[in-house]
Amino acid sequence: AVETLGSANVIASDKTGTLTRNEMTVRTVVTASGRVTLGGTGYEPEGEVTAWRDGAEAPGDLPEDLRLELERALTVGDRATNAVLQQEEGQWTVQGDPTEGALVVAARKAGLADEALDARYARVGEVPFSSERKLMSTLHTDSQQKEHIQVFTKGAPDVLLGRCNRERVGNGTRALTPERRSEILAANEQLAGEALRTLGVAARLLPADGFEPGDVDEDLEQDLIFVGLIGMIDPPREEAREAVAHALAAGIRPVMITGDHPVTAAVIGAELGICSDGRAPTGAEIDKMPDELLNSTVQEVSVYARVNPEHKLRIVKALQHDGAIVAMTGDGVNDAPALRTADIGVAMGITGTDVSRQAADIVLADDNFASIVAAVEEGRAIFANIRKFLRYLLSSNIGEVLTMFFGVLLAEVIGLAASSDGLALPLLATQILWINMVSDGAPALALGLDPGDEDSMSKPPRPRGEGVITRRMWAGIVMVGTITATGTLLVLDTSLPGGLIEGSGNLAYAQTMAFTTLVLFSMFTVFTSRSDQHSAFRNLFSNLWLWGAVALSLALQLAVVYLPFLQKAFSTVSLTAGDWLFCAAVASSVLWLRELSKWLTPKRKEPRPNRGSSGA
Repeated sequence: AVETLGSANVIASDKTGTLTRNEMTVRTVVTASGRVTLGGTGYEPEGEVTAWRDGAEAPGDLPEDLRLELERALTVGDRATNAVLQQEEGQWTVQGDPTEGALVVAARKAGLADEALDARYARVGEVPFSSERKLMSTLHTDSQQKEHIQVFTKGAPDVLLGRCNRERVGNGTRALTPERRSEILAANEQLAGEALRTLGVAARLLPADGFEPGDVDEDLEQDLIFVGLIGMIDPPREEAREAVAHALAAGIRPVMITGDHPVTAAVIGAELGICSDGRAPTGAEIDKMPDELLNSTVQEVSVYARVNPEHKLRIVKALQHDGAIVAMTGDGVNDAPALRTADIGVAMGITGTDVSRQAADIVLADDNFASIVAAVEEGRAIFANIRKFLRYLLSSNIGEVLTMFFGVLLAEVIGLAASSDGLALPLLATQILWINMVSDGAPALALGLDPGDEDSMSKPPRPRGEGVITRRMWAGIVMVGTITATGTLLVLDTSLPGGLIEGSGNLAYAQTMAFTTLVLFSMFTVFTSRSDQHSAFRNLFSNLWLWGAVALSLALQLAVVYLPFLQKAFSTVSLTAGDWLFCAAVASSVLWLRELSKWLTPKRKEPRPNRGSSGA
């Protein structure tokens, strides 16, 4: 799965917690009588509460109506949550959803104690949040209004406002006029433009008589009294900006999919470098798009807002329609279809559900977008090392095959005379097995530990239909195999009497020379196999495991040439220093000729994929 991730050209990611810190902090509350800002950071329930006047903070006590509206808004926000604020070893933490935790912290900053709220409002029912409704409601008894059941609702402001017919003003209410609805939506847009995530809060009263907990359902979320807007910020991760830039440089288009307001999504997307044109189609707009229009839209747009899991699935399919290899993140139960449909499903390790993890190919342990990009780089390194491994093994083995084939075919030409035992062979079977053990063993495995190329993330992803072995690789493999066979047979010829080049050795000596030359060819080939384009001398000492493997192979070859019991087993004879020097000089030809071919072959220029509206 990580190898496949290395070929991804689109990463479709959630925003909260992946591109942002997932440390929500309420910054502002807007009610009928004005706007209030809350200071402090993190989950510590300390921070100054300040009113706004004429577009700026105005220190001092809050006006009475504004104070009452603020307390009501934060009471609704605090009660309509399942998060718990706690202090452990001096650190304030939240158990539960960070957004809900931020609402609890804001209530404490405004002086609303948890014990007092618990004593007054006892929960008797809940309508859980759903991505379709984008709302959550809780029902409470009220010790000060025992004849009523309080319904507290929070959710997407534009959705919530459509279910409200009145507005809270001070201690009373007033009808929501079309003009006032427009003002609230404009305030919501303003907060979103400040990169704040917005929530609306509302409430209503139900008669306590005849209320049954079994009657709790989403039909209660009607005829609500709008209480206010709550704006909170989840700052982008510092490493996310760098990771987005890194991904764009690698030809990967990041796509942000969020449930936030479209203006908030566009602002965060621009801040991270994902988009620059301010476009952020919503889930409602996607619903209206036919497949053909969506297929073209996803090629241009990189930020989506107010989406639910069904929209994620359509976005993935639309991206794949034009051949994109898509990595998709998800954490919810309903994200499972999109995770399975994506080429690489990435589940959240911290916030993800068991269902999403089972549906995904990869689990992101730290829920961090930067880790996805790092995994892409690792995937590219893994795939590159698979190619190095295959390039080396095929080159070496083709060299062996050609040596044996043409050694037999050209036996008389190179001086391999037939004997009473039959046709003399260039190499014995045991020698071939030894070569496979020595050269195809440790050095080949060490190539799998090669570090990734420095420029691996400056290249676009490989095309979807590209095989593991390309035409260029085959050309290099055949070239190296041919050079190996030619050089080995040349050494064999010069070591035997007769043939094209007159020699003076016997058959055992000639076979030992050819045997040693073929092993040395493999040792030089392992370095040329590290790249089809770059010089073998580039980062020559970056893989010490490879040098260790080569040293081990050479030591084993020395043993088989000089130790008497191995000489007997492999029919070898001792070689002089001059013999070794000659074998090494011939074997090194594969390195110099391969270097020349890389220098003469122009570097392949890859087309950059469409990055949509990233502005990069």
